[in-house]
Parts: sequence; structure tokens; C-alpha cells
Amino acid sequence: MPRRLFVKLRPAAAKLRGSWYFRLLGPRLTDSRLWSMNRRGITTAFGAAIAISFIPLPAHLLFGLLAAMIWRLNLPTMFASLLVINPLTAVPIYYAAYRVGTLVVGQPVGKFTFELSWTWLQTGLGTIWKPFLVGCLVCSIVGGFLAYRLLELIWRISTVNRLNAKRAGVREN
Repeated sequence: MPRRLFVKLRPAAAKLRGSWYFRLLGPRLTDSRLWSMNRRGITTAFGAAIAISFIPLPAHLLFGLLAAMIWRLNLPTMFASLLVINPLTAVPIYYAAYRVGTLVVGQPVGKFTFELSWTWLQTGLGTIWKPFLVGCLVCSIVGGFLAYRLLELIWRISTVNRLNAKRAGVREN
């Protein structure tokens, strides 16, 4: 993984503690484990962010912040991964979750129009609420787990390849 690049881009914890907006949130947010570049924190944050992305409420960043603070996950990875859901991708992702929900529940596919607003969440779900929410739950669990395992696998392969290249370089010298 491009660890050196991430380390260069990462803000220093001491610098963060001095800023007023981080002081408002207390020492919990400036915990160095939230900003460290270890494999467990990054891969788990990625999987958790993909899982949180399927929550059909416009509060992904808040949920991501809370999850990162509770489980000490990498905060930059969490926020960057939560950007998977944006106004351009929300409709296809939630429609796919709805279709998965119809398969799980066994309900035929109905007319589905999505609008990213609180009013739609209160009134627009109508008859499709059950397959939509079941689909979001299933996609959240499966997507989060697969994202975590995939990044974990990529990280391990990258590490093994880097170590093998280093060993091959040592043997040649």
C-alpha cells in the first residue's frame, strides 16, 4: 500500500490538538490511533465505511465519525470511503439495495423513484419500505465484509510482494 504517501498527507496529531474545531470534540478525536497508518485500522475503517454507506439516512459522516471514535478506526480512510455515497451514486446504490431486498423478501419489483430528502424518507417509501430496508441491511453486511476482506487481501499480497522483492534484492547483493 502507498503508506509513505498516506503518512505525508496525514496531519500531525499535535497540530490537530491546537485547532479550535478539534478541541470542541475533545481528546477522543485527537487520539493518535484514529490517525495511525496500521493495517487493522485502515482495512476495518474501509469495511465499516462501506457498510455505513448503505444506511438510507443522510448522516453517513456522523455515523462514520462515531464508529471511528468508538472502535479506534482510521478516520481519513473512514471519511474517504464514505464518499462512495454521493448525489451521483446514491440512486444506483440504493436501487441495487432495493432489488436485493425484493429478492430476499420475495416481493415483486414495483415502481421505484428515489429522492435524497427527509420528506421522501417519511412518505416516499410507501409499499417498498420493507424490501428497501432489508436490501440495505443485506448489502451493508455483505458489502462491508467483502470490502474489508478484499482490502485485507490486497494489503497482504502487497506486503508479501514487497518482502519478496526485498529478499531477492538482498540475495543478489
